[in-house]
Amino acid sequence: MKKILAIVLCLAMLCGCLAGCGEGDTAGGDKVIKIGIFEPASGANGAGGKQETLGIKYAHSIQPTVTIGGETYEIELVEVDNQSADDKAVTAAAELVNKGVSVVLGSYGSSVSIAASPTFEEAGIPAIGVTCTNTQVTEGNQHYFRICFLDPFQGSVLAKYAWDNGIKTAYTLAELGNAYDLGLASSFKDAFEKLGGKVIAENFPTNQADFTSYITNAKKAGAEAIFAPTSTTYAQLIIEAAATQDANMPLYAGDTWDSNVILDAAKGKNVTINVTTFYQEGGNAEYDKGFKDWINSDPQNLTNNGGNDIVAAVSAMGYDAYFVALEAIKAAGSGDAAKIKEALWNVDYTGVTGQIKFDSVNGDAQRSVAYIKAADTATGAWKFVKEQGV
Repeated sequence: MKKILAIVLCLAMLCGCLAGCGEGDTAGGDKVIKIGIFEPASGANGAGGKQETLGIKYAHSIQPTVTIGGETYEIELVEVDNQSADDKAVTAAAELVNKGVSVVLGSYGSSVSIAASPTFEEAGIPAIGVTCTNTQVTEGNQHYFRICFLDPFQGSVLAKYAWDNGIKTAYTLAELGNAYDLGLASSFKDAFEKLGGKVIAENFPTNQADFTSYITNAKKAGAEAIFAPTSTTYAQLIIEAAATQDANMPLYAGDTWDSNVILDAAKGKNVTINVTTFYQEGGNAEYDKGFKDWINSDPQNLTNNGGNDIVAAVSAMGYDAYFVALEAIKAAGSGDAAKIKEALWNVDYTGVTGQIKFDSVNGDAQRSVAYIKAADTATGAWKFVKEQGV
């Protein structure tokens, strides 16, 4: 009986030691640091979220470990689906916290990022926004960083592009209650009016299924272009309505429209679509080839990329975000979330989308150029138009 009791006590002590190990050590002895993927795999932004996640996973396939103090740590990706919904985002964020992640990447979609932010802040876990462009994501906090440009910049870029192309009257269309839509539409309006243009602004309710009346309103108002910074789900319906009514005016949009879903919706239709985005295929030949090979090696990857191997800008951004996280982990010399958060302020990393260095106020990347590209409705591919600043 004494021997049995001694064995039980030893086992209890061993379990206690394992439970107390730092930096995510597993019971098997392997050192693990967990990185959370906070992205939509479903809902209105599911298509974009899947492509952003692909970039993160591709980066992980290239470098699945990190060396700290001469020891190798496995990087474990912990994925949740925020379902493109603010209420679900809070639950998804809590799940990442409970699973012990040291840093979070995401999300595609500003509203869900804003909704989840307090959860990450309370847990002391830093988050790196990949393509969430609304200013509110990083404003007033010290834990949410971001590697993409912001909506005021993106809106100004689109406004200047429209103005330079002879547009004098524009119509904006955004979803009510959507921080990304409303923020970008407002930024465009402010910049376009400063240039001397006129803007007719209209919003639509969530779950709107028919955009015929909105296209009609734009035409009646004398608009020469429509700016609709919406999710891809609504974008498909807007494209269909514009083509059906022969709107004969260009459709402008932000980074959410930079998607294979848009190319499929526009193919064969008499529409003109221009978008601002973070990366253009061809910008880094080595990355493009590696990503395409990886996508084509797995049928599920191909499906999540929209059924083809076109390189989406959000994938390139997800790729860079992963390596930014690794740089912070190495600089922190630890998998401790608080140390990683402090290290992020000084990260200076040059990725496939350019240099990523955070400002000292909000932790936003200092970006000065956006790519503008157009949908080729004949081939179903993107055509590079130009690099555009303000």
